[in-house]
Amino acid sequence: MHLADYIDHTLLKPDATVADIKKVCDEAIVHGFKAVCVNGCHVALAKERLSGHGVLLATVIGFPLGAISTKAKAMEAEDAVKNGADEIDMVLNIGWLKSGMDDAVKEDIGLVKTAIGKATLKVILETCFLTNEEKKRACRLAVEAGAEFVKTSTGFGSGGATFEDVQLMKAAVGERAKIKASGGIRDRQTALKYIELGAARIGTSSGPYLVNP
Repeated sequence: MHLADYIDHTLLKPDATVADIKKVCDEAIVHGFKAVCVNGCHVALAKERLSGHGVLLATVIGFPLGAISTKAKAMEAEDAVKNGADEIDMVLNIGWLKSGMDDAVKEDIGLVKTAIGKATLKVILETCFLTNEEKKRACRLAVEAGAEFVKTSTGFGSGGATFEDVQLMKAAVGERAKIKASGGIRDRQTALKYIELGAARIGTSSGPYLVNP
């Protein structure tokens, strides 16, 4: 098992410069990471930097709150794919989920999936704000709407990934979707534990340290 194959090397800070984005892309190329994840305004730049190196490009949609309109999410996602994104990490509408608006949550996810076609969709649950029952419902709705992944966290909420949440999410989706653990993963041992528990991706800004501790 090569840990680099699991890593989405991530830079989503609002003050990230063009030089910072280029550096993250170069690190991903050097270490052979699975993907780079950046904010939407940097997608075209990152795509050009990664071209020909076999590293996937992901971006975030409705980030970090998940509370923009469904139409806006779908348009944002469609634009990102046009600019070169291979994968879309969208934030679930947390308030709708907690209000019991399951149909609206499912439509929110489904219309983004329709907008991006064959690109991979990851749905960020932001587990720190959800009860266990809400996490299970969110997983079910994401799968029913066509998402390929469910993801723990944005990294901007009050908490990040936990072992317990990854276990719960894995049990909820089974083989119908994959798990991305993200938020607060900064060392190799922790990353390997998440993979052991069923995570197929690790979202982290500490990728180089994880593979070369």
